[in-house]
Amino acid sequence: MDPKNPAAAKSAVISVQFKDALSLYEHFMPQIKGGGIFIETSRPYALGDELFILLTLPDDGPRVPVAGKVVWITPEGSRDGRPAGVGIQFTGDQSSLTVRIQNLLLTAPTADRLTCTF
Repeated sequence: MDPKNPAAAKSAVISVQFKDALSLYEHFMPQIKGGGIFIETSRPYALGDELFILLTLPDDGPRVPVAGKVVWITPEGSRDGRPAGVGIQFTGDQSSLTVRIQNLLLTAPTADRLTCTF
């Protein structure tokens, strides 16, 4: 954080790996414009913080570098028992990544499954 501007957003690099389609389903946030992903973390972030994610999807494709910003926060000790973490909105044109994720989710057993955010 910029000490001269305490309101300035932080930035960080996070590596995230999804080993199967079910785990990806539980963390994908299609309700966010442009797509997004929930990242479980106890590290404190604020809305608007910028993150650079190195995303590994379960299709054995190459790791995807994606920029995003924090648009959702689930604090530790959430009343509904959901994991602590942040929802990251993909920034820039990530439509090919979103389509890739949606194609992977076609095989995910999702009936009656809760996600990390809803």
